[in-house]
This record gives sequence, structure tokens and C-alpha cells, in this order.
Amino acid sequence: MSLLPVDEALRRILAAARPLPAERVALAGALGRTLAADLAARRDQPPVAVSAMDGWAVRAADVSAAPARLRQVGTSAAGRGFSGAVAAGETARIFTGAPMPAGADAVVMQENARADGDAVTIGEAVPVGRHVRAAGIDFRAGDALLRRGDRLNPHRLALAAAMNHGHVEVALQPRVAILATGDELVPPGVEPGPDQIVASNHLGVAGEVVEAGGEPILLGIARDDHRELAAAIARAGDARADVLVTLGGASVGDLDLVQAALGRAGMELGFWKIAMRPGKPLMHGRIGDMIVLGLPGNPVSALVCARLFLRPLVRALQGDPLAGDDPTQPGLLGAGLPANDQRQDYLRATLTRDAAGAPVATALGLQDSSVLRVLAAAQALIVRPPHAPAARAGEACRFVAL
Repeated sequence: MSLLPVDEALRRILAAARPLPAERVALAGALGRTLAADLAARRDQPPVAVSAMDGWAVRAADVSAAPARLRQVGTSAAGRGFSGAVAAGETARIFTGAPMPAGADAVVMQENARADGDAVTIGEAVPVGRHVRAAGIDFRAGDALLRRGDRLNPHRLALAAAMNHGHVEVALQPRVAILATGDELVPPGVEPGPDQIVASNHLGVAGEVVEAGGEPILLGIARDDHRELAAAIARAGDARADVLVTLGGASVGDLDLVQAALGRAGMELGFWKIAMRPGKPLMHGRIGDMIVLGLPGNPVSALVCARLFLRPLVRALQGDPLAGDDPTQPGLLGAGLPANDQRQDYLRATLTRDAAGAPVATALGLQDSSVLRVLAAAQALIVRPPHAPAARAGEACRFVAL
């Protein structure tokens, strides 16, 4: 059986993902959520012309031949504007963010003026508009500044607030049930037996879900037992999971029971095995409305697949139009690499910069799919296409930044 190319595997996974419904939430609790609709400004920002400096609001024509002596007629502060007007030969004290008084068209910084009672000596000439923020310089009412699929990071959250939105429509957070499998696994903090290891994949995968905006549901560890696996799969359904991620047990050995258990639970298999290293045993299917993603059991394989397939899936379920975009960027190789075989390689690597500032990716020495410490130290994954020829240091490459 030929192995499915990586790009085709991702295409099929995302094609099966239908964006989840929306809910309305308070903006204060929307950090990290994904917009379900475009967001337009409800006001101009700023609503009127304001000062960008502490100083004096003037008519530029009055100070064109500085020094100029003007008469102070009022004060404009943020939230307490001057209701009068500045006429010829007059000025108003003004502070940063305060509305420009009628008649004034420029601001002189306070360092360049001297006040003596109501008499103000202006020490510099300024053109019209100097140190003035025009009305609507940031945005105008009706401007759609945030789009459906945008994730609300701190900067976008602040922008939504400035646009005067107290609540926003966001996609429901995908609920991702994560099931570790295998008689050899014990939870972290438990002393393993002589033939056991400490489970770790589930926590790393849960982290990928959180960073993509989803809600992980940890189902624990299921032993290599048909009834225990069936019960765990049923718990995922009871939890209304949008995605079930299984870890391990999807290969072809006598004790690899996960695929069979999923089949008995009604899974319609989409594909199994892809042309990728690490991560060949990746599995994709569906049980009713619940998407199933079977990740390999080796830690590096599981976490690399989670980064490349699960993260985009969680984003797609939230309506992110960029979920399937190419995650790679160009760089240079820091060391030579041998020719590649028929599988697409993802090599754990460090990142540095050359003298010109270009990123340089250098593959780490140990690429075994069971070695977590190398993945933890890696800053990138160098992508080697199938059948790529041998490459020398300094040649172009593409990498996924971690």
C-alpha cells in the first residue's frame, strides 16, 4: 500500500472539519478566542482632533514669525475640553489626548514656550497639524478591522475594546478528548514497574490543543484491553468531544488494538499511514460527528504530528481561514544532510542567524522518535521532501519554527 503524502493528509483532515457554532461572550473573557464574525468599529478613533503633546494649542499663522507673544484664553485636558475658541493672537494650554479647541490648528510643545500669567511667549514656529492627531486617524466608524477567524490576542483584544465592543461573537472552543493507550504507561509522578514508562504524550498534545484555542479533555490511560478501550472511547462521546485523539496502539502488532476498538465503535476510517518521518502511523477517521485522529505512540512522533495536523484541525474548527496555510519559512542549512528516501522528514534543529540576519537551521545529532530531550531543545523542524538529494551547509531549506 502506498503511503499518503503529508500535504494530502492535511488536506483531508481539514476538509472533514466543519466550523463550530458561535457564542457571545464578554470581551473581558475573550482572550485567545476566535472571532465568528467580522468586527467593525462603532465609533471614530479619536472622535475629534486631539493633541499628541503637552503644550499650547495655537494658530500656526500666529507663530510663523517666532518668537510670538500670545494670550492664554483657556485650558483643554483629556476628558475636559476647552469649550471656547482660539482667535488670532490667542492660545490655550493643552495636554496629551485633549481635544483641540476651535480655531487652533497646531500644538507647540511646552518646552518651547514660556508662560507669565496670561501672557505666553512661543519660541518656535510650527506648521499646521504639528503634534495634532486628526479625528479618525486610527479608524472610522464602520471600518471592519478584525475578521472572522482572527484569534483575539492581547493587541486585537485592545483594538476590539477601542472599537467599543463589550461583547463579541466567537467560535465555540473545540473539545478535544485525549486518550493515552498501552499497558506500559503510568501517570507522571507514579513509580513505574520494571516494564513500564511514564506517560508524557498526552500532556504535550493537550498543550498543543490549548495553544490552538481548544479545550483538552484528558481521558487518562487505557490498557491494551478491548473493553477498557471501548469504555474510554464511549467517555469521549459522553464528553461531547469534537475530536478524539488516541495515542499509540494504531500499528499492526498483535497488541495494537486501538484501530480495531475504534472500528467497533463505528469509526469510518479516512486514512492510515502517511509518508512522513516521524509519524508514519497517523490515522484519521470519524465516529458520527466526532473526528478521530490517531497519533503514534513514540513521543516525538506524537508531538510532531500534533503540531502539524492537530493544531491546524483545532484552528479549522474555529473557522480560521489560514488553518491550512504552509507553516514553513525559508532558511539556510547550518550543516549538510544526506539524501532522503520516500518519506518527508521533519528533523529537529536549532536556529541561529548568519551575518546577514538570515535564519540558519542546524539538525541536531539524535533524531530517534523516542528522544524527547532533543525535541525539547529544538527550535525548528527542518522539512526534507521525499527523495530530496544530499544538501550541503549553506544551501536553502524550509523549516517549521517551534
